Amino acid sequence: MRALAINDISCAGKCSLTVALPVLSACGATVDILPTALLSTHTGGFTGYTFLPLDGEMEKICAHWETLGLKYDIICSGYLGSRAQVEFVKSLKERFLKEGGIFLVDPVLGDNGRFYKGFDEGFAADMASLCALADYIVPNDTESLLLTGERDPVRALEALARLCPHPVITGADTEKGYLLYYYDGGVRELPLRKVPGSFHGAGDVFASAFAGCIANGMPFEEALSLTVKFCYRAIVRTEREVPDKKYGLNYERELSVLTEVFGAK
Repeated sequence: MRALAINDISCAGKCSLTVALPVLSACGATVDILPTALLSTHTGGFTGYTFLPLDGEMEKICAHWETLGLKYDIICSGYLGSRAQVEFVKSLKERFLKEGGIFLVDPVLGDNGRFYKGFDEGFAADMASLCALADYIVPNDTESLLLTGERDPVRALEALARLCPHPVITGADTEKGYLLYYYDGGVRELPLRKVPGSFHGAGDVFASAFAGCIANGMPFEEALSLTVKFCYRAIVRTEREVPDKKYGLNYERELSVLTEVFGAK
């Protein structure tokens, strides 16, 4: 299985490509990367970070790949630094995805009810058009709101299902508790055990593990259940062992959750 991870490189603070590489590898994938930007740290909780967009290099990299005939079983798109990058990534499905391959989009837009720095409603509209090309999308509750305008997760999921056949809202606080919502012919719910606090990079850990599960042919609900188990154990370990949570999840010590399932494949 060959996977392409499209995301930024944050040099400190575990997220994006520094998460995608080991997690997808633990699922048995050979992982190639397409960096969208180079940052000194991620942007959550750090100040004074550097940011270098890689728009020009992305096309050079892909042009070289075409001479090699590279094709992928799964393409996973994460942080995109500009509307031009969103348009560029749209072309990669046709250029590099194998017939019958999987296109997964993590529509990185915001958290805690607001856009990340540099993003706005126009960017969200472009991201929605990228989601329309995907087989799976994995927004958080804020991103589902920004994509659909719906605050209620059920209505948001139904709206997302009109864009993409298999949307997942990775967690939402509701009157019934903390739930993951996914669409599989209808609205489905998966109860989550919530750990209080903010855990930077958790969305990237989730997206990467879920992508690895789906790429291995695991059924939708089973893939979500294994991903949730892995993420929960990583978050609990981080809560116990990591004093400064902005440096990311201590997920490495829990990769056995994935390797025990996929290691023999």
